[in-house]
Amino acid sequence: MEAPIQAPAPLSAPDLGSPPPLAQRQPTLLLVDDEDNILSAMKRLLRRDGYRILSAAGGDEALALLDRETVDVIVSDQRMPGMSGVEFLRRARLSHPDTVRIVLSGYTELQSVTGAINEGAVYKFLTKPWDDEQLRANIAEAFRHKVLLDENHRLADTLAQRNQDLAAANQQLQRLLDDREHSIARHRSALAVLQEVIELLPWPVLGVDEEERVVALNGRAASLFGVADSPLGQALAQALPEHAGLLTGLKQGDTEIRLRDQRFLAHVRMLDGKAPNRGRTVLLIPGDAPDEAGR
Repeated sequence: MEAPIQAPAPLSAPDLGSPPPLAQRQPTLLLVDDEDNILSAMKRLLRRDGYRILSAAGGDEALALLDRETVDVIVSDQRMPGMSGVEFLRRARLSHPDTVRIVLSGYTELQSVTGAINEGAVYKFLTKPWDDEQLRANIAEAFRHKVLLDENHRLADTLAQRNQDLAAANQQLQRLLDDREHSIARHRSALAVLQEVIELLPWPVLGVDEEERVVALNGRAASLFGVADSPLGQALAQALPEHAGLLTGLKQGDTEIRLRDQRFLAHVRMLDGKAPNRGRTVLLIPGDAPDEAGR
């Protein structure tokens, strides 16, 4: 006797709107035959394998049952009055495509079953009269196939959800990037305006950030410090090596200093006025006092 199939543990919970996968419930088998003695014989044979067994006497009854019950594997006789087994399985495939469908038929009816096998309506063709152990083995194989189908569906659904989540994350990231680019463009525009403003001032102006990099320098300051190329972005010690020590030591407020034998009132303002500061501006206002040599 072949042991009941062991389904792999599911990797995630099923959708609330769908029946649980086969791995989470008792395997369900639907037997369809118009002869009661055939149905009884198959039930006695297959009950030992642990299946939940449903039965129907014809195609119409079986289709109605499929609409009420969750069925994994269908075994249907071919020669039945009203609706053949192949026709029933074709309709079952359209309304319940996740079922695994088997047809029982004699060799003389193989030609009528072949087309259904080729189009996927029938998973397997079994002959009558059947061999008990062979029938049990084929049905067990069909249930294993159903477990694989359920897992493939689960993986496909998971992949689709991951792709959907990734697409949403990419859209959000793109929006953030667009906002960042717009913000950068606005800041660049503001900096360009600010640079024009400080160029209009009659005194030298220097600006450094919190890392002591030069972020602003007007033409008068460049002339005073003898800078030919723009030092923006450079460290103060690199941009103005002769004067970096003096400029770095300036505190907020007004301080008299000497640069190139000239006296200046250095008006220093810390940006935001907070500590730790975010940089500072230095406005150099020429003084009227004589230099040391003229005292």
